[in-house]
Amino acid sequence: MAFRMRFLYLAVVPVVAVAVWTQDHAMGQMATHDTSWVALMKNMETMHVAMAALEPSGNEDVDFASLMLPHHQAAVDMAKTELLYGNDPQMRRLAQEIITDQESEIQLMQLWLSRQKVPTKVPSQLQGSGSRREK
Repeated sequence: MAFRMRFLYLAVVPVVAVAVWTQDHAMGQMATHDTSWVALMKNMETMHVAMAALEPSGNEDVDFASLMLPHHQAAVDMAKTELLYGNDPQMRRLAQEIITDQESEIQLMQLWLSRQKVPTKVPSQLQGSGSRREK
């Protein structure tokens, strides 16, 4: 009888331990995924609010550049979120390239708008919350 109890104990405990560890590990992964999803959605929401706050200027070129600023800033913020939570080397490299390219285009549009005598918001005022820290 003692052998059966010992055998049962040795057979059941590892199975339960693996089941609990797997569930706990999956919950940790889900929490990270949920956190990154929330950050990405916050980036999108910030962009939509900034774009909706703009009024038509009557100049198609100015309107294009003005609407593209929050759009590009959202791309930067989403890319920073990828660097914060993402693991795939190709996606992380793409995110870094997006940051570099989009920030350059933001500067170009701001310069163009300033030459048109159109006030613009600085990107930090448009920035979302996905860039708390970089990996």
